[in-house]
Parts: sequence; C-alpha cells; structure tokens
Amino acid sequence: MMLLNASRRSAPLLLCACLGLAGCGPKPDTHPGQPVTKRRAVLQETLRTFEPMGVILRGRDAYVPEKFLALAVKLQALSTRPWTYFPPGSTYAPSRAKPAVWRQPAQFKQAQDTYVKAAADLAAAAKTGNLDQIRPAYARVRESCAACHKTFRGPSVL
Repeated sequence: MMLLNASRRSAPLLLCACLGLAGCGPKPDTHPGQPVTKRRAVLQETLRTFEPMGVILRGRDAYVPEKFLALAVKLQALSTRPWTYFPPGSTYAPSRAKPAVWRQPAQFKQAQDTYVKAAADLAAAAKTGNLDQIRPAYARVRESCAACHKTFRGPSVL
C-alpha cells in the first residue's frame, strides 16, 4: 500500500519531467536559407556513405566491388556539396563550425580541395576493384576529414 501511495505522489513529478524534456529538442533553423541544417544534412549523408566502406575495409562486411564502387562514387558526388552552406554568420546552434572557417578562408578552401581530391581518388581506386589501391585512398579521405575537423570543427554552439 505504501508503494502505491509513493507512486501516486511521484507520477505528477514524472509527468512534469517528461513534458519539460520534450521541449529540449533542437530548435528549428529559422535563418534564411537554413545553411546549418542543410550542411548538417549533407555531412550526415556523407558519413552514412563513408562509414560502410570502412566496415568493408576492416573485414566486418564482405567486399562486393559493385557495392563499394557505388558508395565511393556517391561519396565523390557528395564531396562538393556542403561548402556552399558555410556563409558568414552561420555559426548559430547547432553549428559545430569554428570561427576559423571564416577567419582563414584560404585554409578552409584548401581543406575542401584536399578532401574533394581524396574522394575523387577513392572513386578512381574503387573502379579498379583492387583493395591494395583502395585502402590507401580510403585512408587519405579519412585523414583529410580528420585534419579539417581538427582545425575547423569544434563543440556544438548552444
């Protein structure tokens, strides 16, 4: 009986807590053109394309040349898309772009070019079907992402 009374008293608190947390989701992007929302969507699609290739190269999934090639070609196509969504002033939440994106535009452009070339090289390597050529090309894409993130990506702006 005592347990039943305790649950009746805590039910309103639990309900209030749930309702309070329901409003904690991400705020809608109301900025003109929604650049952060758009670049995040492209970069998330890029990640969903890139990760399966790593799973294959680590031997956790079967290497099917046609499947890998399709992923590499898609990654190459995606590699040029996010950069237009970095206009000045797009550092609002939930952006993770550091101010260096706009303070060092030449370096940011160089990082983009390095990544785009690495993605093209990976697609070319994937066309050969030769894993000995694909692995280093994949590593160069991974390294270009990591280098750019180190300089130009930080914690979420909240």
